[in-house]
Amino acid sequence: MNLLFSQRVKKRAFKIVATVFFSFIALTMVLPFIWMVSTSLKDSKDVFNYPVEWIPKTLNFSHYERIWTGSDPLTQYYINSIITTFIPMVFCVLTCSLAAYGFTKLEFKGRNTLFFCYVALMMIPPQILFIPKFLMFKEMGIYNTHLSLILPHCFSIFGVFLMRQNFLSIPMELNEAAIVDGANHLQIWWRVVMPQAKPIIASLCILAFTWYWNDFENPMVFISKQKLYTIPLALNKFVLEDGVDYPGMMAVAASGILPIILVFACAQKYIIESVASSGIKG
Repeated sequence: MNLLFSQRVKKRAFKIVATVFFSFIALTMVLPFIWMVSTSLKDSKDVFNYPVEWIPKTLNFSHYERIWTGSDPLTQYYINSIITTFIPMVFCVLTCSLAAYGFTKLEFKGRNTLFFCYVALMMIPPQILFIPKFLMFKEMGIYNTHLSLILPHCFSIFGVFLMRQNFLSIPMELNEAAIVDGANHLQIWWRVVMPQAKPIIASLCILAFTWYWNDFENPMVFISKQKLYTIPLALNKFVLEDGVDYPGMMAVAASGILPIILVFACAQKYIIESVASSGIKG
């Protein structure tokens, strides 16, 4: 009886310690976001007050009003970011899933070697490709257009790797049964494999959306017209000659992070539902 009681006490103590530890880790991750929102609601003179005022004495919403209704509103940059994020995200899922299907469900000579060589390209730093892409885009006439951001993002080596690992868990018996029923590979990919891969599709959507929405280097290199700027480039406007407009910058950052939070929240729920309902029933 005492041994059982002792085990329960130890188990409960472990849960309490683990809860406190992970709560602390979560708090440290949330603190920068809290500081960002807090700073966006402060006057410029109060940003670096010590001790830190996490809740401003007076909430100043003028920075949000300025970035949304001022002479250079954030609306155009938001639209640009949506265009250069959602379009390549959709094509990224399509191209990665098709490539992953070929690497898992189609038998051809040298398949594994080709996949190894393809994945090895991830070791190439993307910065090395800026000059070749710049010259290529100039020749194609798409430099300084949104196409220079959309086209390269329609493909993802990591996305192919991620989806291939998931497709390997889908039994080949499903493909064979579909072939017996007269389905071709395109129909099998769309009607058999893709419904089974909903969780990984949602995960790839989250990753792709986050990558493309927060991308700074590519727009900085391939976009020079201000009317084509995305949200990350818009933040540079608040770096002034005599300092940095921190409240304005944090207001843009807080406004820019909202779509990521919304997409993550929606996709996370979808992943949980998909995992709970996925599997082969029979």
